[in-house]
Amino acid sequence: MEQFGHDYARLCAAAGAAPQEAVLRRLREPDGARGRLDLAAQSLSLQTCSALGRLLPGAAPFAALALGDCGLSEEGVRLLLHGLCSNTTVKYLDLKGNNLRSMGAEALGQLLRQNKSIRSLTLEWNSLGMWEEGFSFFCQGLRANNFLQRLDLRNNQINHQGAGELAMALTQNTSLQELDLRWNNIGLLGGRALLNCLHSNKTLKRLELAGNNVPGDILKAVEQALAHNQDREDILSEAQNQVNILSKEVLSLKDEKNKQFMDFVNTVDKQKEERARSEKMSAARVSQLQEALDEQYSIMNSLKSKLQMTEAALALSEQKVHNLGELLYAMKQEQSCVAECHVRELQQQKQEGADRESRLLHDLSAASEKNLLLRNQVDELERKCKVQQDQLFQVKQDLANTTAELKLRAVEAEERLEMEKRRFKQSLEDMESLRIKEVGRMTQHMEASERSMHNRIQSLEAIRVSLEEELSQVKAAALTERVQAEEELIKVRSQARLEEKQRLEHLEEKLRLMTESRDEAQNCCLKQKEMVAEAQAKTKQLSMYADGLRRRLDELQQDLDSKEEEKVTELNKMKVEIQEQIGHLEAERAAQDGLREKIAALERQLKALSSNHREALLDKESEISLLLEKLRMKEAEISRVREEEAQRASFLQNAIMAYVQGSPLGAHSSRK
Repeated sequence: MEQFGHDYARLCAAAGAAPQEAVLRRLREPDGARGRLDLAAQSLSLQTCSALGRLLPGAAPFAALALGDCGLSEEGVRLLLHGLCSNTTVKYLDLKGNNLRSMGAEALGQLLRQNKSIRSLTLEWNSLGMWEEGFSFFCQGLRANNFLQRLDLRNNQINHQGAGELAMALTQNTSLQELDLRWNNIGLLGGRALLNCLHSNKTLKRLELAGNNVPGDILKAVEQALAHNQDREDILSEAQNQVNILSKEVLSLKDEKNKQFMDFVNTVDKQKEERARSEKMSAARVSQLQEALDEQYSIMNSLKSKLQMTEAALALSEQKVHNLGELLYAMKQEQSCVAECHVRELQQQKQEGADRESRLLHDLSAASEKNLLLRNQVDELERKCKVQQDQLFQVKQDLANTTAELKLRAVEAEERLEMEKRRFKQSLEDMESLRIKEVGRMTQHMEASERSMHNRIQSLEAIRVSLEEELSQVKAAALTERVQAEEELIKVRSQARLEEKQRLEHLEEKLRLMTESRDEAQNCCLKQKEMVAEAQAKTKQLSMYADGLRRRLDELQQDLDSKEEEKVTELNKMKVEIQEQIGHLEAERAAQDGLREKIAALERQLKALSSNHREALLDKESEISLLLEKLRMKEAEISRVREEEAQRASFLQNAIMAYVQGSPLGAHSSRK
C-alpha cells in the first residue's frame, strides 16, 4: 500500500498538481493492510481521479474500494471506472452519494461489461434512473456481466421503464444473487416486469422492493419466486454433494482395484524372476552333471567299471519313479488345500457383496428421502391453494354483507319517504322543491353505492385473475423442475454407463494380460516336460549300454570292489541334487495352478459385480418412473382445483349480476 501511495504522489507531480494530503493519509493507514482503501467523504479532484485511474489497472494492493460521498465529477468518474475495467483484485466497490449522471451510468455499464473481479457494487443515492439512455447502457452491461453477485440501487429514482430494463437484464444474468431497489418509483408495472423476469432467472435469491408503491400481491409473488429459487439452489447443492460422494466412492474403488492389480502384477513378476533364477540354476546344475558324467565316462573307460555306474543309474531311476509317485500324492494334498482356500475366498466375496448391497440400500433410502421432500413441497402448494380458497370465501362474505347493508338502506329510504308523504301530504305543493332535492340526493346515494359495488366486483375479478396467474406460475415452475430433474437423471445415468464401460474395458485388459501370463507359464511347463523326456531317453540309452557291459562284469569285478564305496557316496549326492531339482519344478507347477485358479475367481467376481450393478440400475429406473407418475397425478389434481376455482368464480359473478339486476335498488334505478 505504501508503494501505491508513492506511485500516486509521483503521478500527481508528473501532472503538475499537488497530491491530496487526505488521500495520502488514507493510503498510509493500517486499514490498507487488511485489503481496503477507504476514501469515503473525501472531495477528490480531477487530477487525483486521473492518477488513481492510471494506478488501478492490473493488480491493486486492496480488495475493497470505498468512494462514497466524494463529490466526483463526470470526468473523474469516467477516469476511475476506466482504470477499474482491467483491475483483477478489487471485489467490493462503493460509489454511493456521488450524484452520477448519464456519463457515469455509461461508464458503469462499460465497467460491468469488462471487469471480471467485482462481486459487490453499491450505487445508493445517485439518481441513475433520471437518465434513461445512460441507465439503459448500465442495464446492458449488467446483462453481459456474469461475475457480480450483489447490487445496491437504493434511492436512484428508478421508474417503471428503468425497472423494465433491469428485468430484461436479469433474464440473461446468471450470477447476481442480491438486488436492493428500495425507495424508488417502480410502481405496479415495474413490479410486474421484475416478477416476470424471475420466471427465467434462477440465481437471484434476495430482492428488496420496499418503498416503491408495488402492490402487496406482487410483493408476495416475488417472495414466492425468490423462495423457489432458494429451494432450487438447495436441491441442486444437495444433488451435487451426492454426485461428489458417489464419484469419491467410485475413485476409491478404482484405486483399490488398481492397487490389487499392481500387487498381482508384482507377484507375477517375482514368480517370473524366481523361475528365471531356477532355470539358470538348473542349467548350471545340468552343465555340472554333464561334466560329472564326462568324468565318469573317462573313469569307466580308464578303469573299465562302467557296469557298476549303469546299475547305480538304473537304481537311481527306480528311486526317481518312486519319488515322483510321492510327489504326485503331495500335489493332490496341496490341491485339496488350495480348494479349501478358494472356498474361504468365495465366502469373503459373498460378504463383500452383502456390504455392497447395504450401500445400495443406503442410496435407495436417500432417494426416498428426496421423494419425501418433493411430497412436502406438493403439500405446501396444496396448503397455499386452501388459503386462497379461504380468502375467496371471505370476499364472498364481505360481498353478502355489503348487499345486506344496501338492502337495509333502501328499506330505510322507503320508510322515510312514506313518513314524509304522510307528514307533508297537506303541504305537498309548498314542499315540492324540497321533495325534488331529497329524491335527487337519494338517487345520487344509490348511484354512488352502485359504483362502489362495480368497483368491488372489478377488484374481485382482479384477485381472481391474479390467483389464476399464480396457479399457472406454480404449474410452470413444477414443469421446469421436473424437466431439470429428468435432465440431471439422464446425465447421471449416462455418466454411470460410461464409467461402467470404462471399468469393463479395464478389466478385459487385465484378463488379457493374465491370459498371456498363463500362456507363458504353460509354455515353460511344456519346456520342462520336454527336458524330463530327454532325461528319460538318456536313461534308456544308458540302460541299453549297461546290458552290453554286463557281459564284462566277471572280468572287472575285482577292480570295482575297491572303489565301490566311493562311487556309492557320489551317487547318493547326485540323487539328492536331482530330487531337489524335481521339488523346485513341482513347486513352480503348483504356483502356476494357483494362478489359474485366481484368474477363474476374478472372472467370477467380475460377473457378480456386473449383475449387481444391472440390478441397481433397474431399481433406480423403477423409482424414477414412480416419482414421475406421482408428479403427473399432482399436476392433474392442481388443474382440477384450478377448474373448480374458475367455475366457482363464474358462478359467483353470475350470482352477483343476477342479484344486482333483481334487487329493489336495481328496479328503482331502472324506473328512474
